[in-house]
Amino acid sequence: MFLDVVYIIALTAAAGACIPAGGLLASFERIRPNWLEQEFRHFLIAFGGGILLGAVAVVLVPEGRTSMQNSLWSIPIILLGGLLFFGVERMLGLRRREAPQLTGLMLDYIPEATALGGLIVVSPGMAALLAALIALQNLPEGFNAYRELCDQPDYTSRKTLGFMSSLVLTGPIAGLLGYFVLSDHQAILGGIMLFASGGILYLIFQDIAPQSRLERHWGPPLGAVLGFCLALFSEMLVAHA
Repeated sequence: MFLDVVYIIALTAAAGACIPAGGLLASFERIRPNWLEQEFRHFLIAFGGGILLGAVAVVLVPEGRTSMQNSLWSIPIILLGGLLFFGVERMLGLRRREAPQLTGLMLDYIPEATALGGLIVVSPGMAALLAALIALQNLPEGFNAYRELCDQPDYTSRKTLGFMSSLVLTGPIAGLLGYFVLSDHQAILGGIMLFASGGILYLIFQDIAPQSRLERHWGPPLGAVLGFCLALFSEMLVAHA
């Protein structure tokens, strides 16, 4: 048990550390010329969206359905996740504040980390894959969330990086909660993964995908394809290990 706890803390902390790492990368001087800055940022938005979609398609939905023994309840749980994420976004007014990347970062990181903790006992290899996907999605989300927050008048660079660093702690807490509470309750663990999938799908098509598009630019859509393929390739490596 002790080694499992250490493993969970290490995986979730490493994945969460990519949030401030992305913010730190974004804090460097903006890229010149301006068109390259815009292209790069939109590419990262699409890349993060592609990884999110890949995490849903290759880990969260398949593992969630398996944990629920392919019950038809999987479908309403996914729908409920999308509806609740919609409700939270509306309640917080995040569309008005134009911070969908931060919304996605906060709302997908915690349930994914919780599911990771529960997967440690059931499928350690899949837990490691999920941690890698969380890390890969947190880096571009952290990059874009930093830019979004710094565009608001009340946020300085130091304050933004401090806030993003504090989010790292939520990962190990959620992971340990999943390990101690959910590892023996597979149906609940599966429900959390499916619930998170519905919320992530809502965020991708409501906020992230529209932001990623630029007129007469092909880099951002290709970033989404690359992100999804990277998630699929990672799952294939685990499956054939």
